[in-house]
Amino acid sequence: MTDFDREGQMEEIPTITVARLQEMLERGDPVAVLDVRRSDEREEWFIPNSLHVDASDDLRAGDMNSLAAAELQRDRMVVTVCARGNTSKIAARELQRRGFNALSLAGGMRAWSLAWNSAEVPVAGNAARIVQLRRTGKGCLSYLIVGPEGEAAVIDASLEPEVYLELAEAHGSSIVAVLDTHVHADHLSRGRPLAERAGATLWLAPTDRVHFPYSELREGHVLEVGGATIETIHTPGHTPESTSFRVGQALFTGDTLFLSAVGRPDLETDAEGARGRAHDLYRSLNRLRELPAGTIVLPGHTSEPIQFDGRAIAGTLEEVGRRLDVLNLPETEFVATILDRIPPTPPNHDQIVQLNEAGEFPDTDPTELEAGANRCAVS
Repeated sequence: MTDFDREGQMEEIPTITVARLQEMLERGDPVAVLDVRRSDEREEWFIPNSLHVDASDDLRAGDMNSLAAAELQRDRMVVTVCARGNTSKIAARELQRRGFNALSLAGGMRAWSLAWNSAEVPVAGNAARIVQLRRTGKGCLSYLIVGPEGEAAVIDASLEPEVYLELAEAHGSSIVAVLDTHVHADHLSRGRPLAERAGATLWLAPTDRVHFPYSELREGHVLEVGGATIETIHTPGHTPESTSFRVGQALFTGDTLFLSAVGRPDLETDAEGARGRAHDLYRSLNRLRELPAGTIVLPGHTSEPIQFDGRAIAGTLEEVGRRLDVLNLPETEFVATILDRIPPTPPNHDQIVQLNEAGEFPDTDPTELEAGANRCAVS
């Protein structure tokens, strides 16, 4: 039940893997997750329902008193968490000394970035089944669309190919199409390796950015996948090739439209290019808003840690329009507002973009590049 850290044999601090903790949280097992990072690190991303004490500096200095602030129960397992899985070992060892059943999360929040859960998306009238896969430790959202005739498609794959292959098989289908809404800047696309593993066709909007073969999804292209119809809507702005997909009442918006934000227009371009893209984004968003108000928006990211609750991250166009005031601004004011609210660039985005454009995957641990929250949205 417990995995032991081979690099820390001298201390013999028991650790728990991300996969094991993920399973426990999915089942609702009695476990307390104790985050010991600094408060500013926790603000960026954290494990849902975790407890927190700002103790990392004290723990590294040998001061264990900060742990006393944690309200822990002795009848449940405690999993300590830090950035990379080192300081949390100190916390786990001290909690064990105090009589708690404590383990350290191997790899810390860096490793947790690959943790995921899923939720089925209820869409009235759709023959296809839609499953939302969520990297709870990163905020990336991807989708498995299962047609009624046993074929499936994946949109914006951000997890290991095995996850999608096994889930498709569990739904009695095989993956025949893999689509990316755009060239991603904050996570490594698993689209190409997934397509190769599945023997599926890789689809992308026409672009000269990438250096690998793919099938083109032009404006208005309709893709048939096992009885499910996927309609292509070109929605430039976040990037020139950004594309949304419509399956009945479900609208997959990538990083063009989120539930409470819109895509940033400035990555991989200069100030003049960002302004031009902001105008493109305005027109793309208004085009999407011409769809029926009850259309279900399914974005490519979320800005908050994702609960293990089985509830899809989704909202109708009408709900998003009420929540997001910037959508109701005239074009000139919209552009000025968006450019004024640009957040910091995603960590390591240059390296991630280069790899995604080349269709390559690093030989090293991908979490080194993908660490940190996604930053592709402007609220």
